Amino acid sequence: MNASPPPGPPPLHEHTLVLDGGLSDALRAEGCDLSGGLWTARALAEDPARVAAAHAAHVRAGAEVITTASYQASFEGFARHGIGRAAAARLFGESVRLARAAGAPYVAASVGPYGAVLGDGGEYRGRYGLSVTELERFHRPRVEALAAAAPDVLALETVPDAEEARALLRATRDCGIPVWLSFTAERERTRAGQPLAEAFALAAEADHVIAVGVNCCAPGEVTAAVRLAAEVTGKPAVAYPNSGEQWDAETGEWRGEAVFDPLLALVWRGAGARLIGGCCRVGPELIARIRTALAGS
Repeated sequence: MNASPPPGPPPLHEHTLVLDGGLSDALRAEGCDLSGGLWTARALAEDPARVAAAHAAHVRAGAEVITTASYQASFEGFARHGIGRAAAARLFGESVRLARAAGAPYVAASVGPYGAVLGDGGEYRGRYGLSVTELERFHRPRVEALAAAAPDVLALETVPDAEEARALLRATRDCGIPVWLSFTAERERTRAGQPLAEAFALAAEADHVIAVGVNCCAPGEVTAAVRLAAEVTGKPAVAYPNSGEQWDAETGEWRGEAVFDPLLALVWRGAGARLIGGCCRVGPELIARIRTALAGS
């Protein structure tokens, strides 16, 4: 009689989990050149060992969810850099394999917005001039390639626009992998200007969405947003802001002051967040402090 396989980890939205931090910062710490339109996906194509090392640094810091290096990856973007469709599909799968090998309980496959692939800061504006159908057509092949590698969840992240969220929810509806939906927001509005409550409401009846929230926004935006997300959707919230600095797409530099306080993780959990971490400019050392704060309360 064959023994039953050991049980896997419980569904990732049923208890509080620590996410990783900004992958780009960890990759730069490993010595990666992220210039050009592929950004972190460049390291995926050219230096997978350093991607693995960046993931491992977050696991050592206590991250329980590792996010793949596919945020800015697309078939179109890979093609512009001489990578054909079959090779690009393998790289999407490789992103999941590398994250899985880091040893965290869960892997979140990153599906960044259309604006991220443009490489011009469009993820902080939205309103690309494309229809929902056109955006769905763009995202669906990326979703299918990532889903084929069997991550635990798809992270629909840094979404600036409710219309793009609508397209992403359509593209992921039948992929067989649960998703979280995370907007980048300011003053309880999406970056495209829609009320955040209306944007969150898109996910309320979507059974494949396990959590809704915000990322790559200022830390001060998070508490109200996650409370609103939980109220509007009845689902757990996800929260992983950046350091509070502002990205200047024209100069390619971060400006302003870093104000990320790991102790805010306790406030976000109290407001309904169950998936908590950091985004740009939040490195493994801050993730370790989030883990300590959450474990000690």
